[in-house]
Amino acid sequence: MAGCRRDGARQKKMETFNPDDIATVNNAAAMAEELVSNHYKMSASQWIKRRYDIRTLSDLDPGEIIDGPFAQIIRYEGHRRNRSLGSSAYDFYKICLQDHTILAALMENRRLQLFPFILYIVTHELIHIVRFTKFLQQFDAAPEDRLVEEKRVHAATHQVLAPVKTAGLAEVLEFYGEWRIPYDGLRQKQNIS
Repeated sequence: MAGCRRDGARQKKMETFNPDDIATVNNAAAMAEELVSNHYKMSASQWIKRRYDIRTLSDLDPGEIIDGPFAQIIRYEGHRRNRSLGSSAYDFYKICLQDHTILAALMENRRLQLFPFILYIVTHELIHIVRFTKFLQQFDAAPEDRLVEEKRVHAATHQVLAPVKTAGLAEVLEFYGEWRIPYDGLRQKQNIS
């Protein structure tokens, strides 16, 4: 299934998930939420406090669509209804899955399957959100700090998913393997903290 998006004056045709893919994404997202919740020992009510949503390409605004990464997190400021005080504001995170990029990666690497690939991507993004909300990482970090954080989150994602017995997950973990190789700057920062 293909979707069209208007990007300024030009129109881009991007491949979007079909209804079967959306069902797979929903199942993978539910599993990712459970795995991350269990890993961080968070109750269902704590998840509600995390305030996030997961959207696919057909539900994204043009400014939320990117080329390259498989997903991005955008932070919005939310406000509780009928409250005008600034203290009622909260962070709302939107995980923007980039269908076109994900589907292209699956076509390029036939060893990858949609369910385990989405499981990894959503687990990874949820770990970022947990880290932002627990103040373990700033959302607006400097570029060099973002790279270190990506390595940390890939390592945590691997730790959460490695024990899971799901067809095709081993190939996805292998696909992301280079992100778990420490580099000198990361090793030094880990030893300091």
